[in-house]
Amino acid sequence: MRLRNIKGSRETIAASPFAVCEEALAAYKGRWRARFGGRRLFVEIGMGKGRFIMELARRNPQDLFIGIEKYSSVLLRAIQKQEAEQLPNLVLVRMDAEKIGDAFAEGEIDGIYLNFSDPWPKDRHAHRRLTSGRFLERYRPLLAGDAVVEFKTDNGALFQFSLEQIAESGWKLLYSTEDLHRDARLMEQNIMTEYEEKFSSLGHPIYKCAFTKDV
Repeated sequence: MRLRNIKGSRETIAASPFAVCEEALAAYKGRWRARFGGRRLFVEIGMGKGRFIMELARRNPQDLFIGIEKYSSVLLRAIQKQEAEQLPNLVLVRMDAEKIGDAFAEGEIDGIYLNFSDPWPKDRHAHRRLTSGRFLERYRPLLAGDAVVEFKTDNGALFQFSLEQIAESGWKLLYSTEDLHRDARLMEQNIMTEYEEKFSSLGHPIYKCAFTKDV
């Protein structure tokens, strides 16, 4: 379960040189690479405590990585890690994914990662899923022409829903697997998140797909 209330977390985030708050996004939209450098720009939506995005930043120092997290108390954990490591190509952002269009300009993003997103299991909440058609249409204008969206989950129902939404929304599916950890080729570059490590250790299959806007 995600921690949502740590006293003073929002104030700590606002004061951190490693984080950007939702209220300040207008100053960064369309200017991320100009302000922080980086050949390409990649975004993880719902990064949790930052394990995945931090490892990506370590492996790819030439690119810029932005981790988005809604919950201040969770983002605080990632900030604490970044304070210790101070990766120069990583920026942490507190914001709701609903407002992603406020943070990035058209064609600014070279790739999006969606890892173990909230499945919102009730049908009436389907529009809140980060792979719903509603969100896919929000991502579309922000992505560069060859940008790829990668999605991982342990939830089979959410995965099937996502594949349907990808097809219905006119995106091009590049690959999909219902057992990532048994696919030697895909595992060569795989970076495990905290949730992935937990679920796979319990014997849960990990589902993954990648897709791009079909232009």
